[in-house]
Amino acid sequence: MGRAYQNRKVSMAKTAGAKTKLYSKYGREIYVCAKSGGGDPAGNLALRGLIERAKKDQVPAHVIEKAIDKARGGAGEDFAPARYEGFGPGGCMVIVDCLTDNPNRTFGDVRQCFTKTKCKIGTPGTVSHMFDHVAILAFKHDDEDAVLDALLSADVDVADIENEDGKLTVFTPQGDYFKAKQALIDLLGEIDFEVDEIQFVPKGGTPIGGEDVATFEKFLDLLNDLDDVQNVYHDAEY
Repeated sequence: MGRAYQNRKVSMAKTAGAKTKLYSKYGREIYVCAKSGGGDPAGNLALRGLIERAKKDQVPAHVIEKAIDKARGGAGEDFAPARYEGFGPGGCMVIVDCLTDNPNRTFGDVRQCFTKTKCKIGTPGTVSHMFDHVAILAFKHDDEDAVLDALLSADVDVADIENEDGKLTVFTPQGDYFKAKQALIDLLGEIDFEVDEIQFVPKGGTPIGGEDVATFEKFLDLLNDLDDVQNVYHDAEY
């Protein structure tokens, strides 16, 4: 699987610009996660991981609490996931994940980002078959065999385990995320996950250079300026 996931997922903290945008993106995702799976992090592993990630990105506690309280209240916006695929500068492959309360608006906004940088948005499935949709859990530990045994005993389909400098990184199909995380918690107790996400990891890479690099950066900035965009994945190498 390699460490491509570290470089091929656009960091919201790095590219979203203003902190308020970062807080807004996390607030929306926490709201949706709490509304669908419950507002108690102890019983909602996805929410727990999301809160931990938000804290590491220095999202204030009041932003997190407000989103959870809003979800518990049952009122508020009705956000739905939307995914767009296409080809970016230099022919690289791009997946854009959104949360939207107006799919027509969001599609138009995302399409504009492609159009302004002379890129091509495609139909569902255009490039996603060239990515692995995986859960990634990284944490400090050095007993790879014990971790692998625990995961296999929990009927987790382990795609890969990396062991480097006292840190294990576990890759599983996204459908096994909850089983994998619970198995690790059962084995090791409370874990400080350095990575706790479901991502699209490219199976290969598309080299880009020259003017395409600047255009690609502009393309990413345009996407991350959109409130509805949550994550951008790509296979660009430069």
